Amino acid sequence: MGKVYGTAAEALDGVLTDGMLIAAGGFGLCGIPELLIAAIRESGAKDLTVASNNCGVDDFGLGILLKTRQISKMISSYVGENDEFMRQYLSGELELEFNPQGTLAERLRAGGAGIPGFYTATGVGTVVAEGKEHKEFDGKTYILERGIRADLAIVKAWKGDTQGNLVYRKTANNFNHPCAMAGKVTIAEVEELVEPGQLDPEHIHTPGIFVQRIIQGPHEKRIEKVTTRAA
Repeated sequence: MGKVYGTAAEALDGVLTDGMLIAAGGFGLCGIPELLIAAIRESGAKDLTVASNNCGVDDFGLGILLKTRQISKMISSYVGENDEFMRQYLSGELELEFNPQGTLAERLRAGGAGIPGFYTATGVGTVVAEGKEHKEFDGKTYILERGIRADLAIVKAWKGDTQGNLVYRKTANNFNHPCAMAGKVTIAEVEELVEPGQLDPEHIHTPGIFVQRIIQGPHEKRIEKVTTRAA
């Protein structure tokens, strides 16, 4: 069967369910799968756990799923500029599992590589280490972190081909590749869709074997913070 779907809603059909764990690529508003996020909002799916570096802003990106109360838990490293994220967390409405940024990236990569867990010194002696197994190697203490294997991964790429091979543009690579690896089902949205053989194999970041569905569409690519200077 082909991997190309006409819309984000069609690509999510038969995959998206209540209560699932979703790995979402992007960093802030850079490289986020905005079309798939909007389709998840329209679907009404609820009680979602989302593993993502942060949660967008109040009115864009994953933030729109917070506003509709569709996310019950975030696995993140940064609350960021999202006031609603902060409010829900501090009021006890939203469960939050904090991860150091590198640990979160490695948890996703490990899950995609079939590695159930790994030891790291990051977080030892902090609240991050509470309730986790501690082990000593060569006189140094490490904690066990579990790999993340998501029910669904949603990612955004610059270019992709109809076989699901993906190329990310510059910093939009960020968490997209490890998220794509971590999904049992991975759906990618791209700005440009080409035929097999049109992508330079040396430039492919995510091989198509990790991607089950792909869509093409227009993207707003909003800037999180616009900074200007005098002429």
